[in-house]
Amino acid sequence: MLRTVTRRILFSFSHSQAPHKRCLSSPLCFNNPSGIGRVSGMHSGSGDNNLPTDKIMPGFQVQEFGGLHHDDYRLFLTSGNVPVSPFHDVPLYVDDKGFAVDRPGKGIYNMVVEIPRWTNAKMEVNTKEPLNPIKQDVKKGKARFVCNVFPHKGYIWNYGAFPQTWEDPAFVDADTQCKGDGDPVDVCEIGHRVANRGEVLQVKVLGIIALIDEGETDWKVIAINIHDPLADKLNEIEDVEKYMPGFMKETVDWFRCYKIPDGKPENNFAFNGQAKGKAKAVEVLEECHDHWKHLVEQKNDRGYACANTTLKTSPYVISSSDAAAILSKQPKYRKTEPVDPSVDTWHYVKRSSDEATANSV
Repeated sequence: MLRTVTRRILFSFSHSQAPHKRCLSSPLCFNNPSGIGRVSGMHSGSGDNNLPTDKIMPGFQVQEFGGLHHDDYRLFLTSGNVPVSPFHDVPLYVDDKGFAVDRPGKGIYNMVVEIPRWTNAKMEVNTKEPLNPIKQDVKKGKARFVCNVFPHKGYIWNYGAFPQTWEDPAFVDADTQCKGDGDPVDVCEIGHRVANRGEVLQVKVLGIIALIDEGETDWKVIAINIHDPLADKLNEIEDVEKYMPGFMKETVDWFRCYKIPDGKPENNFAFNGQAKGKAKAVEVLEECHDHWKHLVEQKNDRGYACANTTLKTSPYVISSSDAAAILSKQPKYRKTEPVDPSVDTWHYVKRSSDEATANSV
């Protein structure tokens, strides 16, 4: 049984606090072990600074290295003075104040934002590097940007991953009849606020879509920030259509078509693209949480980076000084350079549903 060390950070940021380019003037500011990265303040929870000290929710910061949109760009998470892994150390199950719990009694989960809404840089938690920094996917030596397929611009949700989950590539799912893609479970946060890369949000799950991506199971959980104005009204996947009509249809369309401009066919889905409800989403998360536990609780040769700083019974736990040493080896943060304007191109594609409609007329 894995035991997690819970760190309670004695300061938090307001819910609207955006990251700064320099260390915030707060005691939570991370004492940069390398002196060469960019530190930004992030938060977790509602930002109520008037709570007693034993009730303050934990907070996280990000530290960036290298050049944004270059192959050396890395974004690490820290908690207090200690680097942490967004894959292994950020807890999956939390209460409404952001504290870790054994099981989701209130149905609240942490998610790590990889790609803020309206952006299209393909950022992802790197499962193969120590402490699993967020990096941009690189294809043929170039940073990858997902194509904008009309009428969409970038990702239409805050897109990210559930920590402490893993879609085991050796496990064949009964519903999809495909193996897992080897990544944490993906999540689409549908709230109104555009989040920040590396931000840890508390969300409640509403449903799930079973994408089949190049022959692999790639679950997409639909969730909403618990602090969103619509959060109290959205409790099941059917509520999304009631309060956000058309949004789920466009979500399925986005996943179906986003690779077409790259010369690939439409993606397929289990359940004919129909979103399943909250109960199915919870089932998948619990199953993938168990897969993750099996990955980190004993030595293995699966090729995944399992270094962590909080799982005391994991054979992969490392000291805070060893974690800081990993960051000290990263390149200095560089000023962002302009990207090729082609990443904003709108692509117009013909969908199979268009042909089906034409044939039925």
